[in-house]
Amino acid sequence: MQRITSESDAPLFDIAATRRLEHVAAAALPPHTLMQRAGHAVARLAMALAPDARTIWVACGPGNNGGDGFEAAAQLQRHGFHPVVTHLGDAERLPADARASFKRARAEGVAFADSPPPVYDLAIDALLGIGAVRPPEGVMAEWLARMHASPAPLLSVDVPSGLDADTGAWGVAPPFSAAGRRCCLTLLTRKPGLFTAQGRDAAGEVWFDDLGCAAGETPTARLNERPIDRPRTHASHKGSYGDVAVIGGAPGMAGAALLAASAALHAGAGRVYVAPLDETAAMLDMQHPELMFRRPAALEMANLSVVCGCGGAGAVHAVLPRVLSTAKALVLDADALNAIAHDASLQALLRQRAARGLGTVLTPHPLEAARLLGIDAQQVQAHRLQAAMSMASRFACTVVLKGSGTVIAAPGEIPRINFGGNARLATAGTGDVLAGMVGAGLAVGEAAHAAACAAVWRHGDRADHWPEDRPLTAGALAHGCCAST
Repeated sequence: MQRITSESDAPLFDIAATRRLEHVAAAALPPHTLMQRAGHAVARLAMALAPDARTIWVACGPGNNGGDGFEAAAQLQRHGFHPVVTHLGDAERLPADARASFKRARAEGVAFADSPPPVYDLAIDALLGIGAVRPPEGVMAEWLARMHASPAPLLSVDVPSGLDADTGAWGVAPPFSAAGRRCCLTLLTRKPGLFTAQGRDAAGEVWFDDLGCAAGETPTARLNERPIDRPRTHASHKGSYGDVAVIGGAPGMAGAALLAASAALHAGAGRVYVAPLDETAAMLDMQHPELMFRRPAALEMANLSVVCGCGGAGAVHAVLPRVLSTAKALVLDADALNAIAHDASLQALLRQRAARGLGTVLTPHPLEAARLLGIDAQQVQAHRLQAAMSMASRFACTVVLKGSGTVIAAPGEIPRINFGGNARLATAGTGDVLAGMVGAGLAVGEAAHAAACAAVWRHGDRADHWPEDRPLTAGALAHGCCAST
């Protein structure tokens, strides 16, 4: 059993792949073995989470997820705990394995009740598994609301009930804020929905047990892994680490471009230029005298990694044809994305970059992604993996779809989901910082996909290690100060 962290590089499998793996594993084992292993794993984690628990509420549903709960309850009873099972469904209509586990729990003397115990020290959610197609309702929804509102720890079996294991869309309404410790033990495979959209809020800590079975499928996605930190050689100079140019900062929006430039500087770019889109802007930043200012027309983009769009407003449209046509490597963010979404000629120039071997990274948030795809933001959030892959295919470039569980997709690559980062990043300017960090990676010669994956991981890791007593602002994040990494 393994607790999954932002350090994990792990394959993720969707429901269809999980079903195929389950079928192969079950065929190679004696009947009922997988459910017994699942129940044992749930019981072991439950005992570790609440070793002094007097009463454990096990809520079981009408399918095999409920069977895992029955099996766990039998094991808990055998180890001297007091599980109380509430079951929604007809025991005679349970699947064969779940019915066998139901009978085993009865034989072990597990207490069954029609309603939850008034006081309990741990709840186990074994109501719905990966096959759930409708949001919980009625008594099931009431039980889930009670579990999530309780200060007692909550352990979800395989996936939190109501969570789409593929997409991370959570059918539990209204969204519950965690009152007690929230954990999920995902079984046989790690599911992508646990790590993006609402999955992280629903699952809390994610644990994994492969039930002794090897995965022989191509992953649907992978968790983004810690990048390798390569030491700089002594015999190097500023030109060894590339040049970044940040084009943005329309009138009244200078801060976005400066944040991206500062981030690129502190992420290791050899030289950083700022090209304001405001002709009246000061050509010096006293806080960062290392930054060199140029007019956009003066930039030799064929030699630069360009970050374009941060604070660009409508002014960015005029420079985009040249940027798309000539930049050696390119990060497109914010208003550059909005301009491209509404201009077919810019979209054509964007697609042509791949044919010319020029690396490009798009860094949209969900609304910007929706504009690029011609759909609404709710549709993007409901299918984040699919949306990121669709953009990558349509525009022939790497896409960083920001949000909880940021998705990195590129043609020919297995998409990555970043498990790091937290809600403290939900503040103005942190996206500009990420764009600058990606630009620095491109400047040192990293491929677009690798640069995006590394920058996203480091960006989230800084937030995860930020001291609780220090405010996380975009300016401080760009410097990487107050963080342990």
